[in-house]
Amino acid sequence: MHDHGFDRALHVNANIEIPVWELEESFIRASGPGGQNVNKVSSAVALRWNVTRSGLPDEVKRRILGYWKARITAEGDLLVKVGMHRSQGLNRQEARKRLVAMVRAALIVRKRRVATKPGRGAIERRLAAKKQRGRIKGARGRPRLDDE
Repeated sequence: MHDHGFDRALHVNANIEIPVWELEESFIRASGPGGQNVNKVSSAVALRWNVTRSGLPDEVKRRILGYWKARITAEGDLLVKVGMHRSQGLNRQEARKRLVAMVRAALIVRKRRVATKPGRGAIERRLAAKKQRGRIKGARGRPRLDDE
């Protein structure tokens, strides 16, 4: 079976690699349907990687810790669980692939949103619509007599 270069390090990009010694893998029984096989075979993988102790730049670590808060333990471990395949090897590969994708996503610096004010035309249109709505609502109800 070909392991796609996952023996020594996980290749994130030209500058960043995650050494496999930083990863901690444990095999667990998968949840969901699967009959007798799912109850006996520990084919699902739980991959742990400590973000805070990794060699990534601090800015990238901060983004990872922010983006995936729900998957990070108190010790700073990022958890990736995969049990979609019946094969332990395929689940292991998938977990590593997902970890690489997560780190790649954290490398992208999102552009800051610049707050803008609504234009004069937009303000005028909104006020005109409010006036019109007021006229419609004002026309409802009991008609008034002119001598009142």
